[in-house]
Amino acid sequence: MTRLLALLLALLTATVVLPARAADDISAASRSVVRVVTVAMVDGEVVGFGHGSGIAISPTRIVTNAHVVESAVKYPNNVALGVVPSEGQKSYAGKLIAIDTNRDLALIEISGTRLPAAAVYSGPLDSGADVVALGYPGNVDLATARSAADYITPRTPVRSEGNLSNTQSVDGVAMLVHTAKISRGNSGGPLVDQCGRIVGINTAITRADDGDSPFAFAISTREVARFLADAGQQYGSIGTPCLSMAEADARDRAALDADARKTAEANAAKDAAAALDRQLKQARAEEAALDARENRIALAGVLFVIGALSAGAAMLFYSQKKMRNAKIAGGAGAVLVLGAAVLFVTRPDAHAEIKDEAAAPATPDSPKIAEGNYLCTIRPDRSRITVSSTTDVPVKIAANGCVNDRTQYAMGADGHWQRILVPNEEATVTVASIDPTGQEYRVDRYLLDADTMAKAREIRAGVTLKSCTADPDALAGLATQQEAIRAVLPPTPNERLVYQCQKGAAAP
Repeated sequence: MTRLLALLLALLTATVVLPARAADDISAASRSVVRVVTVAMVDGEVVGFGHGSGIAISPTRIVTNAHVVESAVKYPNNVALGVVPSEGQKSYAGKLIAIDTNRDLALIEISGTRLPAAAVYSGPLDSGADVVALGYPGNVDLATARSAADYITPRTPVRSEGNLSNTQSVDGVAMLVHTAKISRGNSGGPLVDQCGRIVGINTAITRADDGDSPFAFAISTREVARFLADAGQQYGSIGTPCLSMAEADARDRAALDADARKTAEANAAKDAAAALDRQLKQARAEEAALDARENRIALAGVLFVIGALSAGAAMLFYSQKKMRNAKIAGGAGAVLVLGAAVLFVTRPDAHAEIKDEAAAPATPDSPKIAEGNYLCTIRPDRSRITVSSTTDVPVKIAANGCVNDRTQYAMGADGHWQRILVPNEEATVTVASIDPTGQEYRVDRYLLDADTMAKAREIRAGVTLKSCTADPDALAGLATQQEAIRAVLPPTPNERLVYQCQKGAAAP
């Protein structure tokens, strides 16, 4: 068995440079497709060779058909199992982990590399839906292969488009009947939707005798989910409907317009309430001003009357030759009349103007990004969800763009703070961005081919910033590097997650 594995590994060592792929979802799903190879040997001689297709549902685990690997089950000492990824420079030995012959499903494990894991679609699928079969059809191999090495050289899987007809039970197993053309060799390969999510595992085709139209059968994800659960295998599952990025953008704009209308209506209601409050304050102020004016006039009248009486008393005292009393009464009368005149002249205006509260002026050196702890919740109506989970994201933001006390963000060309993450192993570039108000957190994911990932990693290596910093030169270098990475990315991402953030949550 050791010699057999060594021979298989020797065969599965081929170098190939693949062309860059378009950044569409089917190409992204193609990265997860593998060729599953079986090599039978007797006395050191190859006596049999078979192959099928498979799809990675974790970085090291692959789902295929049971009938693809049945020879390895029957003759474990004479049949070696190999896995040929769609990208890279070599292939790998496989180990059978679980098999279900009733459902015609098997689970294989590989080591020495990590594959991009595809997501399983768990939502409803309507009849007539567009589907794509991915795999390695044998008739294509017969037309293109020139040697045995062509069967174990990494290459892009063949895609075939069709439509879902319906779901039928075949020997108690739920099957999808579809029109995507497949042939021998596609067995075990995925049937995916337009977002690249697995909707079935291709397993059989009908005969096309006497001009009959061919149909294909794929094991439904309901059966795949049960098989994986029985095997104790975790996998990514997405139930959201498939939208194109154009549809997602249109829905995002509609959601933004709806938010803007709600904000405008709220502001209008707030302004109306403020105007009513101002009117009430103005009415109360005018009423108070009128009362003060009338009181001032009434007091002036009282003083004038008393002053006039004092003047009359002074004249009476004067006629009686009581000069001292006359002076006192006359002086008091003059003061009272003068006071009455002053009160009347300085009476308040009947109309009063209230002053509007002035807004506090913005300080020129205020932070460019909102600080604090936020809890960000997914907005499905503004997102395009294809492969990722959408749990709430706690975010802690510092004034200098340091997020969660460990990741430095830099100001992007669009005015948002962003960080582009280029991992060493996962074939996905993530662009995370936060708007300056801290109210929106956005994650764009690009599922890339090997060549584009290599370019992104090369650019990333130019600037290494593993922690937060306030150094303006380091921040400028990070911003320049991120714009350079953006330049090699496709125009649109494969997935966009938009989160609405509320202040007050504690970040991890």
